Amino acid sequence: MRRGLIQLQRNYSSHLRRVTLFPGDGIGPEISSAVQKIFHVVDAPIEWEPVDVTPVKDPATGNFVIPEKSLASMRRNKIGLKGPLMTPIGKGHQSLNLTLRKAFNLYANVRPCVSIEGYKTPYDNVNVVTIRENTEGEYSGIEHQIVPGVVQSIKLITEKASLRVAEYAFEYCRREGRRNVTVVHKANIMRMSDGLFLKSCRKVAERYKDIRMNEVYLDTVCLNMVQDPSQFDLLVMPNLYGDILSDLCAGLIGGLGLTPSANIGADGVAIFEAVHGTAPDIAGEDKANPTALLLSGVMMLRHMGLKEYGDRIEKACFDVIKEGKHITRDLGGTSTCTQFTDSICAKLK
Repeated sequence: MRRGLIQLQRNYSSHLRRVTLFPGDGIGPEISSAVQKIFHVVDAPIEWEPVDVTPVKDPATGNFVIPEKSLASMRRNKIGLKGPLMTPIGKGHQSLNLTLRKAFNLYANVRPCVSIEGYKTPYDNVNVVTIRENTEGEYSGIEHQIVPGVVQSIKLITEKASLRVAEYAFEYCRREGRRNVTVVHKANIMRMSDGLFLKSCRKVAERYKDIRMNEVYLDTVCLNMVQDPSQFDLLVMPNLYGDILSDLCAGLIGGLGLTPSANIGADGVAIFEAVHGTAPDIAGEDKANPTALLLSGVMMLRHMGLKEYGDRIEKACFDVIKEGKHITRDLGGTSTCTQFTDSICAKLK
């Protein structure tokens, strides 16, 4: 039984639902088109609303921001699917991904890392879920210069955010039939900040006696993960640790090109995304692998209560990868994005 790409919530019936689509940059439009084509073939009841997030200059502040029209689309639809975004380099530009997380209070990043049958890596039967606090920590963006040559970055940890992500992690673990939550921390060094996060997780754990909680230092988790990932089930951690550890886990199953991701917020808002880069070197060349965005779409369908469509798409995708006849170059094949997509579509007809 596969437990990785699972249903996050069950909020919606099978009536037509509008979803905000952020095609993204670089290879983003190509893989987004591939996902749309596959969804059309399976007749998923999704109406796409594509939006452009190319930053525009805010006349009041001089900073570059996501267009209001795009944000309004997410506020209406509450569900989004996002390709990779590139933040322009230069003064006044903020991370577009971070901006979206803050704008919609996307407090939990959920990333299942599950071995794909037929795609061989040094590790077999990986089945790990990382849940990352998504709004604070070292990524709070609080930095300043004390004196020339000396800068300070503030790590912000709050009880409210820590309790919220811990509650989500334990509830997720129970709902999906998992048994163990590992809290990843460095409270031995950062006694106040990580100590508060750890204390919050302990407080939540008291209400989930059926779930075992382990407390493990970040460096120990990294060591044990590459030695034997099967000893882990679900991991919850502060922001920076989650950013690093979720990528490490993705490497165990073949990389970010095979790894889906979801960002869960309050009031039913969620954005599902491919977390790999924009790959500008192959953009427009029909070489991109759409698997990560497609499997994120599968997570989205299950989140919306459209499990049967998600199951069919997931099976078709995994069958094509297992057969190995029409896979993209990053998976060891020679096929184009179009050929890979068409092979999945053929299995769905």
